[in-house]
Amino acid sequence: MKKKIVYCTPSLYIPGGVERVLTTKANYLADVAGYDVYIVLTDGKGKEPYYPLSPKVKIIQLDINFEELWHLSFLKKILVYLQKQRIYKKRLTSTLLALKPDITVSLLRREINFLTSIKDGSKKVGEIHVNRDNYRNFEANDTNFIKNIFAKWWIKNLEYKLRKLNRFIVLTHEDKEKWTGIKNVEVIPNPLCSIQSQHSLLQDKRVIAVGRYAYQKGFDLLLNAWKHVVDKHSDWNLTIYGSGERTPYINLAKDLGIESNCCLKASVSSIISKYQESSMLVFSSRFEGFGMVLLEAMSCGVPCVSFACPCGPKDIVTDGVNGYLVEPGNVEALAERICYLIEHEELRKEMGKAARKRAEDFREEKIMQQWVDLFENIT
Repeated sequence: MKKKIVYCTPSLYIPGGVERVLTTKANYLADVAGYDVYIVLTDGKGKEPYYPLSPKVKIIQLDINFEELWHLSFLKKILVYLQKQRIYKKRLTSTLLALKPDITVSLLRREINFLTSIKDGSKKVGEIHVNRDNYRNFEANDTNFIKNIFAKWWIKNLEYKLRKLNRFIVLTHEDKEKWTGIKNVEVIPNPLCSIQSQHSLLQDKRVIAVGRYAYQKGFDLLLNAWKHVVDKHSDWNLTIYGSGERTPYINLAKDLGIESNCCLKASVSSIISKYQESSMLVFSSRFEGFGMVLLEAMSCGVPCVSFACPCGPKDIVTDGVNGYLVEPGNVEALAERICYLIEHEELRKEMGKAARKRAEDFREEKIMQQWVDLFENIT
């Protein structure tokens, strides 16, 4: 009899890293491993998944609409959240009791607060896609005393819930070390869908960056670094692809006088082809959970220059071998390494080959076998 797996996540219509990875895993478990896979959603009713989902994966929409909280004041958010949370617990409990899955997986969103109290007979697994220190991170200039107190209380409460899980999965060894006191933690990195047969020739004078236009991704730092690069190499161009509000970054590029050497674009579904047209990826995040775009670029034979931010880059990039790691937030150091790879084409190509080899370690079948082994061991 096929094992039944239920994933709990807010939505699938957003073109984000979590949505992409969850889709990849669900498709593999359903199509290759032969599991009976369900994804329970709370938001995005009537919106199609952004990434192609196997017809074998079944979606259950609970229609809680937590997204309504986005437009409320902080204090009102708490009141509405508590109301919606009660509804969510009731509907998810009914769903799990009806499905009777073997395993229920939380992506550490709102259900983690009550998931282990649901007596449906399933093993409970949690997986986190942001590092511990930044899990309750607020955007720059969007914090205050009350929020800081709330964040500290929240993380302590989270740790209590995590200890009740059958397994807790983090993405990097770097992050695992931060979850002190939790004994059921294991490391399984994100899977890479495929190693591309076509790789970049690393000859075009193009640098690429990919991610949401948000404080976390550090594109303001990247643009300031790119100013230094343009001063030396005015024939090179930077293109950023991502979702979100681009206007502040477009204005920053104009203020820096580099608008003719950089282009800020919306996210595209064919991002692999963009890596294949580029000679370098720059990863400027202030913090991460993993850094999937690093692997995607490396699979196309593209070397990376990255901040050694927590957490992810240090688990993926070997400094000086398949890319460069620089001090987090150090704009000058980032620019210097970009320039160095621009000026040394043969080194760039050697690093590209090494990057492609490193990406092999994260092949979908290798990583997903770790998940299959985990599921088999706990059931």
